[in-house]
Amino acid sequence: MTEHSLPRGMIRATKTTGTHEGYMPGFGNDFETEALPGALPQGQNSPQKCAYGLYAEQLSGTAFTQPKPERAWCYRIRPSVRHTARFKKIDLPYWKTAPNVLPDVISLGQYRWDPVPMPGAGESYTWLTGMRTATTAGDVNTQVGMASHIYLVTASMVDEYFYSADSELLVVPQEGRLRFCTEMGVIDLEPKEVAILPRGMVYRVEVLEGPCRGFVCENYGQKFELPGRGPIGANCLANPRDFKTPVAAFEDREMPSRVVIKWCGQFHATEIGHSPLDVVAWHGNYAPSKYDLRTYSPVGAILFDHPDPSIFTVLTAPSGQPGTANIDFVLFRERWMVAEHSFRPPWYHKNLMSELMGNIYGQYDAKPQGFAPGGMSLHNCMLPHGPDRNAFEGASNAELKAEKLDNTMSFMFETRFPQHLTEWAATEAPLQDDYLDCWTSLEKKFDGTPGVK
Repeated sequence: MTEHSLPRGMIRATKTTGTHEGYMPGFGNDFETEALPGALPQGQNSPQKCAYGLYAEQLSGTAFTQPKPERAWCYRIRPSVRHTARFKKIDLPYWKTAPNVLPDVISLGQYRWDPVPMPGAGESYTWLTGMRTATTAGDVNTQVGMASHIYLVTASMVDEYFYSADSELLVVPQEGRLRFCTEMGVIDLEPKEVAILPRGMVYRVEVLEGPCRGFVCENYGQKFELPGRGPIGANCLANPRDFKTPVAAFEDREMPSRVVIKWCGQFHATEIGHSPLDVVAWHGNYAPSKYDLRTYSPVGAILFDHPDPSIFTVLTAPSGQPGTANIDFVLFRERWMVAEHSFRPPWYHKNLMSELMGNIYGQYDAKPQGFAPGGMSLHNCMLPHGPDRNAFEGASNAELKAEKLDNTMSFMFETRFPQHLTEWAATEAPLQDDYLDCWTSLEKKFDGTPGVK
């Protein structure tokens, strides 16, 4: 991304150690970056006077006393208290927050949806007006749980900015390209990549190539982190160096602007007279980032049997219960299948965790028909699910040679909380009424005689 391709008036760091095309590698690192030389103080965080007449301000993403606190020191043109004025409540009716349990909506079941249609001619949706909540789980007020959304975006936010005080957002594009102009720098995002937007981070979303559609996991709880690899060791899965954090970039523009804030499930707007993206330099470990899913290195069985799907975890948001996540983000991408005398697709199971799955492209091996790119499915807590009849028969009778599972990328937002359908998901989204029929043709094969059938 070259300087002339940046949004109007935005100045970005051009010389920051370890950068590659405007990004710094690493996950959870302590970064430092400046868009003007000498803007970043050395040896202390809060000097008596900052260079360029900047204000020093800390953004804390965790409690001060957490064992590894997450924070960023920002050196900005105005302090954030100048980026808000009086608030007024606004309505974004399709963006819902937990708890959102509706008495007339049945969330108990196995559900699947076709892709949500792209907006028609004359329909215009921004990042805010195009968000559609499918499920909610937990309780935002106690900072546990999540929500899953579909976004439809056709128009850029113009002199409008947003941040969520409720949550960090994990963005999974499926079609189109977006640009996130954040306080900390610029992220360009396309399908096969994901982005993490921290709680409290101000940003504006622009369309680079539209229309745009994708998925969002809104995390009310502890931040996403890399899962512990355990016996796998130090390598494979998602490697920290493949995460990219943007270098500093700022706007110094005087014009009427609107800032929208999500707080405890409510939306508020405030009017100011300038751009709030005015961080000239920053350092710390609390920042947005993106990750290329094509760099995810899956591991699996190389002799027999099928490992638990947790082996494909890209990111996890811990809960207070060891080994049981608030959210797991799981990726099913291209890989080799080599297990001997084994049923290779995912097996039938009931799970404590509630699983919302989305298809980015290709076919999912357990559901080769009906699960289209852009579609999603929900298998809630302790609801049985597994391969459809065609997948079961095909895998049960296939010649077990080494096989490349190709042209496939699906993911899962998995949480320990039940996921409750919104009214939009139950009544407006393209729900497949015949999804349950994919299992009705499974035959009874038991006949009381020994031997494998």
